[in-house]
Amino acid sequence: MAQLILNHLTKDFGGKGADRVRPAVSDVSLALRKQGFLALLGPSGCGKTTVLRMIAGFEQPTDGSIELGERRLSDATRVLPPEKRNMAMVFQSYALWPHMTVAENVGYPLKVRGISGEAWRKRVGDALSLVKLTDFADRRPAVLSGGQRQRVALARCLATEPDVVLLDEPLANLDQHLRKSMEETFRAFHERSGATMIYVTHDQAEAMALATDVAVMSEGKLLQVAPPAEIYARPEGRVVGGLIGRGAIVRLNLPEGGARALDWPLLGAALGEMPAGEEHAGGGPLSDVLVRPEQVHRDSEGIPMRVLSSVFAGERFALTLALPDGQSVKAYSSVPLCEGARVPSS
Repeated sequence: MAQLILNHLTKDFGGKGADRVRPAVSDVSLALRKQGFLALLGPSGCGKTTVLRMIAGFEQPTDGSIELGERRLSDATRVLPPEKRNMAMVFQSYALWPHMTVAENVGYPLKVRGISGEAWRKRVGDALSLVKLTDFADRRPAVLSGGQRQRVALARCLATEPDVVLLDEPLANLDQHLRKSMEETFRAFHERSGATMIYVTHDQAEAMALATDVAVMSEGKLLQVAPPAEIYARPEGRVVGGLIGRGAIVRLNLPEGGARALDWPLLGAALGEMPAGEEHAGGGPLSDVLVRPEQVHRDSEGIPMRVLSSVFAGERFALTLALPDGQSVKAYSSVPLCEGARVPSS
């Protein structure tokens, strides 16, 4: 399986003077793991879908290039058409033909390639079997649920045996229960197809659950690429830390050159140095510290925090707590806490 490589990829949609905006994608370089599952994660407008469309061949790079193995797919001077890339794309809107049956939708790309007869039936049947839609082969898309339509779109990809599968927020239109079910289907699809998969999402839980690697983007730039466990444990910078793990970033006076992971005595002392209403006394630069909800515990020897909100979240309550200096952190609790209450925490 050939490796997909993005070299200093840039896309600028133009504009002049006051109408000019920053490039949609700016100098993105990335070598995807062969047969890996990459999640492109970031807020709306960060450039992740533009990257996907350039990989698919729907947009031409303003600068840089895209290579698949020894083939150059795109650069600023030429673009290989989408139909010649052996890639498949799953859209948020499913993109199914309403007048065709499920089997005909799945097998349409094969028909375009001149595959028919028993070979056509076998590949369509195998694809429908994987997504558990064999009994729906003769139905029309209109009678299917959203999750079933998404599985038809996946089966269509599998039938074509692509080198690369591109998924543009494919679960955005599904409810939470269907999303969890479809995550299992995506994992099985990836294992069965052996294709390199690129999954665009703004949902960090989806990215962490599905991907072998997560690439975080913001304002057109690639900020960090790492396996899910690594990017969770060692996010680089405020943007990545804010996107991964639903944590809060607080600014504290810490000794320079200290370890990246902080123990409680050091962290507790830094928190206690900044009572509400007082300016930073140290004079030096403040450090950004990521605090995740599962890291905050009620502790009689901790520092007092005021409860700003307590929201029921099913099996637990999600808390927002105010530090002595007014900054806030998130926490979880098995019992509700009254707003305004003070709780010692560490």
